[in-house]
Amino acid sequence: MVSDVAAPAAAAVRGTAMAYTQGLRGYACEHEQMTRMEVVRRLARLKGGYAVSEEFAQAPALGPVYLVPSDTLVGVERAQALGIRGKEDFFGGVVPFPFVSTKAITHPLVAPDAPAPEGWSHEFSRMVGDAVLPGFTAFSRADALTAAGQLLAVGPVRIKIVRETGGNGQSVARDMAEVQACLAPLDDSMLAADGVVLEQNLRHVDTLSVGQVTVAGIVATYYGYQRLTPNNKGAEVYGGSDLTVVRGDFQALLQLQLPREVRIAVEQALLYDSAATACFPGFFASRINYDVVQGTAADGTWHSAVLEQSWRAGGATGAEIAALEALQADPQRHVVRASGHEIFGSDEAPPPGAVVYFNGVDEQVGRLTKYTTLIHDDHPT
Repeated sequence: MVSDVAAPAAAAVRGTAMAYTQGLRGYACEHEQMTRMEVVRRLARLKGGYAVSEEFAQAPALGPVYLVPSDTLVGVERAQALGIRGKEDFFGGVVPFPFVSTKAITHPLVAPDAPAPEGWSHEFSRMVGDAVLPGFTAFSRADALTAAGQLLAVGPVRIKIVRETGGNGQSVARDMAEVQACLAPLDDSMLAADGVVLEQNLRHVDTLSVGQVTVAGIVATYYGYQRLTPNNKGAEVYGGSDLTVVRGDFQALLQLQLPREVRIAVEQALLYDSAATACFPGFFASRINYDVVQGTAADGTWHSAVLEQSWRAGGATGAEIAALEALQADPQRHVVRASGHEIFGSDEAPPPGAVVYFNGVDEQVGRLTKYTTLIHDDHPT
């Protein structure tokens, strides 16, 4: 049984799992903290070890542990100092430069000599090609306006603040005045450090998740559809994912009888992942997740494209863990379905058998229930 109290000193080896927070943009509210602790507990059980409730000290590791970082780790040397040398040492990802963990890498610059951070790869955008939407990443206000001018010629532009997640920090501009209004709150130092993404806006969209997790010797790869739900303020936010998970790698997933649009999404995510590996030496991850959007542009054409990556514990992680637990419990099982749910405002109890990550009133977001369910089905459609 997994313990959430301090483990004895002898357990402070590879069998100990704990959270690790760096910098901390998120995990500041109760539901995020409780969710991650439940993630740590369940990953520890998969690994056959302990879970401890303390945060891992933000200093070089005294002994090897299994870490669940709050964000993608930056720098191979830093990861090694924390005892992370491979995928089985942590749940997340390692990148060589800070911008690599953000949606900034998805698009090219407006010009080869445009300002960009150290380590920028022009080759990445060439490799992903039309697996991403027409768009640009800009690290100056002037470049952002140049990018907007080109994109507005064919339709509305979606503007994304790079460091925001979960669909936050996004707006759609239909003319240059709206673009300037969207950019106005962003100061020049933030633009230079993080950049801003401008891309073609799609309508009538579905958002798919394509990903892979490696834990306790099990490789599980999946696709799924994301759901939106109104939060306690009425805004549409992430409401969970329904995943189809296969034992094995991307090729195992592609061997399933997938709908055409799903196959396209998986192939695009695989291309994006391969480009990241090729263009950013030092990148590796035990948890990869790619958001793929499918919808119509202003001219009515249908598009499928990778929006961004997540190389850390994320919204789909509860469902990922449920699938890993099922695959570990039954070595003969090849495919499972798992769902994650985030429900705001309702007092309705989670269904029987659900794994509850949070059920209560959070001071910041209000009433919220987060849980996962598993469907035992070896014949997905």
